[in-house]
Amino acid sequence: MKKYLLICLALLSLAGFAQNQKEIYPIAFYNVENLFDTKRDTNIEDEDFTPSGRNAWTDDKYKKKLKNLAYVIDLLGKETNPSGAVIIGVAEVENRKVIEDLISTGDLASRKYKIVHQDSPDARGIDVGLIYNPSLFKVTSYKIYPFTLPGANDIRTRDILVVSGLLAGQPLNVLVNHWPSRRGDNSSPLRERAAAICKHISDSIYKATPTAGIVIMGDMNDDPKDKSTRIVLNAKKNQEEVQKGELYNTMWKIHESGTGTLCYKDQWNLFDQIIISQSLLSKGKSKLNFEKAEVFNKDFLFQKSGKYKGYPLRTFSGNTFLNGYSDHFPTLIYLSLNK
Repeated sequence: MKKYLLICLALLSLAGFAQNQKEIYPIAFYNVENLFDTKRDTNIEDEDFTPSGRNAWTDDKYKKKLKNLAYVIDLLGKETNPSGAVIIGVAEVENRKVIEDLISTGDLASRKYKIVHQDSPDARGIDVGLIYNPSLFKVTSYKIYPFTLPGANDIRTRDILVVSGLLAGQPLNVLVNHWPSRRGDNSSPLRERAAAICKHISDSIYKATPTAGIVIMGDMNDDPKDKSTRIVLNAKKNQEEVQKGELYNTMWKIHESGTGTLCYKDQWNLFDQIIISQSLLSKGKSKLNFEKAEVFNKDFLFQKSGKYKGYPLRTFSGNTFLNGYSDHFPTLIYLSLNK
């Protein structure tokens, strides 16, 4: 009888252990900082990124940049999922070709990642894009939403890329953003307009499919407490405040702790945000549940000396090639499948 009880207890323990094992799906965003090829494109302002340009942007430098970025992306989410990040939104890519070169570099080549990309009207020629693992995320459709501002037809900036699909069989919509920069004395209304477009898209998705997950990611050029995300998107700081149809900013508390993704004049900002729908929280109706968020700021990504010691190790300092990674750190969230 005693032996029988021990066997039963062991089986119950194993069953409980199995139930606690979760399938984790890392989702990332990375502003890769000026990933340009070396060819001159007369339609955009890319002359600095040519062999004869100000940066003397040669094939050798381009390949080093690809190798460095591929090394970082390969590590994203790998501690929780051997396959790494399932979805990676990227910003500051010149065209589809540079993303193709990126996912064909180093260990990324074995991942067999696929791409969603479409050229934006941005004056500098930089776009957003999506890299994804097709064995885990099945893309069903995508759409581009241009930045529009009534009465101003001359603003050339990045589109919002919306990719819809199934992650672990569950509907998920990813909105990849790169909002207008902080150049100029009064640029905030431009980002608030971008946030309003993003909110309209998110609300439309929720209205059509309340159980679907929504992930809004991107370089917002604003912090979580700024008007664009805090008021226009109405992305909350605390999960318990988020009501049906509302949004949760997974990066707000991280930024409050003093962590950022880029540094300017010794001030850390967290522009690279990932915001999710209430449906992905534990009280939501999606079977995909939010677990945690983080800034991927490993030691090797920091500059170790010089004027910008302690900043992200970027590709150039002025015109000096540093052979770095990006002036931004990547951000991640982790979703689990609730069986």
